[in-house]
Amino acid sequence: MLDSRSVTIGFAGIGVMGNGMVSNLIRSGYTVHVYSRTKSKADKVIGLGAIWRDSLADLVEKANAVITMVGYPKDVEEIYLHDQGIIRHANPGTVLVDMTTSSPSLAKRIYEEAKKRRLYSLDAPVSGGDIGAREGTLSIMAGGDREVFEAMRPLFLAMGKNIVYQGAAGSGQHTKMCNQIAIASNMIGVCEALVYARRSGLDPITVLKSIETGAAGSWSLSNLGPRIINHDFDPGFYVKHFIKDIRIALQSAKEMGLETPGLSLAESLYEQLAEMGEGESGTQALYKLIDS
Repeated sequence: MLDSRSVTIGFAGIGVMGNGMVSNLIRSGYTVHVYSRTKSKADKVIGLGAIWRDSLADLVEKANAVITMVGYPKDVEEIYLHDQGIIRHANPGTVLVDMTTSSPSLAKRIYEEAKKRRLYSLDAPVSGGDIGAREGTLSIMAGGDREVFEAMRPLFLAMGKNIVYQGAAGSGQHTKMCNQIAIASNMIGVCEALVYARRSGLDPITVLKSIETGAAGSWSLSNLGPRIINHDFDPGFYVKHFIKDIRIALQSAKEMGLETPGLSLAESLYEQLAEMGEGESGTQALYKLIDS
């Protein structure tokens, strides 16, 4: 098993989340090679000492731990399972850690294909948004072999604070679906409450002071509520990616014979929001739809 003290990291996918995660890995003393489809997105971390690689194959061949943070399950499938993908080019013994929110069934496929080539695989999606990525306080939920998880724990601690092993391959993604299901209905409530506060003549800032520490308190209320009040709809997490997560959760729930009416409502509302041209906005932009 890989010794975390001798890890060389390859990180693929430098976006809103990836920038913060790579920055914290570098600050923790790790050597990090990076690759992204758009090199300019990696300028910040290159300035901090990350080493740019011109191709995914080159990145993987230089690393003994590969972390990915991309957009959609189709992207995960392509970079791992394509003929020119990670599994084909990784050296035996390499640990592969997909931190994208993706399909539990895909995580299991990657695990099995990696195992055939003497590679180790974890699905380890995160929660906490751009703030958590930047501050190194992400919640990380992992699936795969426990001994592999324990070997990677020091890397996870460089990026997060709440690091929990959930079980076999796919369990991290299933846990993230639980997270997204809870957030989906909560975001509706947060936005409705703040629209109600303003329309009733209350000062939303003062209202927030009263309700965020009571029974209505939540991460979304405390962290995204102020952004909404300040009309800041920049993405900590994109609407388009949240719709992707909701659809994965709905499909997984359907496969289990589970009805999720709150999640279905959230899908409908966020699809309407995307049709308004808000796909690149943060999830808190739901406020605009409710206030329309």
